[in-house]
Amino acid sequence: MPVYKAPVDDTLFLLNDVFNIERYNNLPGFADASADVVEAVLGEGAKLCEEVLQPINYSGDQEGCTRHPDGRVTTPKGFKAAYEAYAGGGWIGLAMDPEYGGQGLPYTLGAVMNEYASAANMAFAMYPGLTMGAIAALYVHGSDEQKRAYLPKMIEGTWSGTMNLTEPHCGTDLGLLKTKAVPNGDGSYALTGTKIFISAGEQDITENIIHLVLARIEGAPAGVKGISLFVVPRNQIGADGSVGENNHVSCGSIEHKMGIHGNSTCVMNYEGAQGWLIGAENKGLNAMFVMMNEARLGVAIQGLAQSEVAYQNAVVYAKERLQGRALTGAQAADKPADPIIVHPDVRRTLMSIRAFNEAARAFVLWNALQSDIAHRSGDAAERQAADDQLGLMTPVLKGVLTDIGFDNAVKAQQMFGGHGYIAETGVEQFVRDARIAMIYEGANGVQAMDLVGRKLGRDGGRAIMAFFNEVGGFLKDNAEDEALKPLLGPLQVSLGHLQQAAMWFMNNALAKPDNAGAGANDFMHLLGLVSLGYMWARMAKVAQEKLKAGANGATERMNAKLVTARFFMERTLPETAAHLARITAGADTTMALTPEQF
Repeated sequence: MPVYKAPVDDTLFLLNDVFNIERYNNLPGFADASADVVEAVLGEGAKLCEEVLQPINYSGDQEGCTRHPDGRVTTPKGFKAAYEAYAGGGWIGLAMDPEYGGQGLPYTLGAVMNEYASAANMAFAMYPGLTMGAIAALYVHGSDEQKRAYLPKMIEGTWSGTMNLTEPHCGTDLGLLKTKAVPNGDGSYALTGTKIFISAGEQDITENIIHLVLARIEGAPAGVKGISLFVVPRNQIGADGSVGENNHVSCGSIEHKMGIHGNSTCVMNYEGAQGWLIGAENKGLNAMFVMMNEARLGVAIQGLAQSEVAYQNAVVYAKERLQGRALTGAQAADKPADPIIVHPDVRRTLMSIRAFNEAARAFVLWNALQSDIAHRSGDAAERQAADDQLGLMTPVLKGVLTDIGFDNAVKAQQMFGGHGYIAETGVEQFVRDARIAMIYEGANGVQAMDLVGRKLGRDGGRAIMAFFNEVGGFLKDNAEDEALKPLLGPLQVSLGHLQQAAMWFMNNALAKPDNAGAGANDFMHLLGLVSLGYMWARMAKVAQEKLKAGANGATERMNAKLVTARFFMERTLPETAAHLARITAGADTTMALTPEQF
């Protein structure tokens, strides 16, 4: 059966040594996150994920969710108790405002817990994850009355939250949505319409579900300019906070899907359901984007999480599976064959996954810290710089980490041979679960177009120039470090590829937009690779410093960091050249055939 151990030591290395989380003690919540507190929080979170969530991942996938004739949905055995343990431990409110019952700790710690929970049980983690996204949207755009009414119960886990965007006839193009909202005359609205692909839309783990629903008020402008956001509880809520009758909200069916079977992905029907406007009329996307961006970061973490758990299981199998002899001679002479981990191609596969996982974790935490700065800093310039980075990197995180996360789950499955195709080993579940992350919260092609079409040139390219300057500054500051030169050389070359690609778009995409469209995916991955390379350079610098200082018992781990960093620079980072070549090839052959020729 599958195994999972949360990478607490690696996380602490990143938070304490690479990013020096204590330097942010001037931000609200960080002063409470001392090294001892962080270690204790991560240790308890790891224990919950390893001992409570992971054991019901496989069984939850096999059982799935069940819709009953009356529209009720029951989750797999153990999910309700696990949710109670999760909520009871305060994990939903870890980074939430204490005014509403949260603990006020850094969002960065919440991102760590999201990785652990998603790796242990991705389908389960979506229940609290979506609730946290709904909390964020209400916190930023809800009225004081709405925040008082919903946030405390959601933060304590008594109520959950969802996001309702997509409809049967529209996917990413939300301007086509048809769900309508009619004023009731008392400040509320009656919502009617059907939403699809609603994760956690109906379940039996919380006493109420708070749906955030995009709809069009009668008479509103067409397209995205006429979309409003509403809060619609599944059950009516009394003035005293009591939960009453159903609010004309029902689950019409559960989607039969490839993976994440333990999460109830529902078709939701609203038949005159009573809802209340969040924020201003026709400004619903502005409010929903808070939740969508939170969700995109969460989905990026899912890509990393599935890559990590798949890697861990592949390593265990590769050490146990006997097959063939090492090219250099028998390594286990007392056995009929050597374990497959002795073979170079197996090592290549495992090292590729490992090198990604460690850099991706750093990439996530680097940007999670930027989110904390953007929301908590009292310095306007700091907030702006952090917000710039998040705007640039969110599509990269979502697109690159889920693309490669899925690829890595497949690579890990390959390590099992035929056994990887069999359900009992559990690895095929990681492949199925990882696949959705490339699709939802904006398919990865949409993320790439958002990056190139909107984020790259925003504010005169301020964000990408800041990134160029940061990486370039690191390279310059460490140019005389002989030990780092094998890493900095490849990073310098790949940074040059990224700069050339950005310049090529400037010169060739304005007059011919298809050039941007045809090269967007490659640019997203090019920026992602350079970002991961930068993370490895920073980690390697710290690892070398720790080794020089004696490493405090971590010599083996730090040496492994340096080897893995070299592997990434030698075997993965050179792919930036191929991305640049494809970008500069332009769109001519991509767009040459007529639709009829396909």
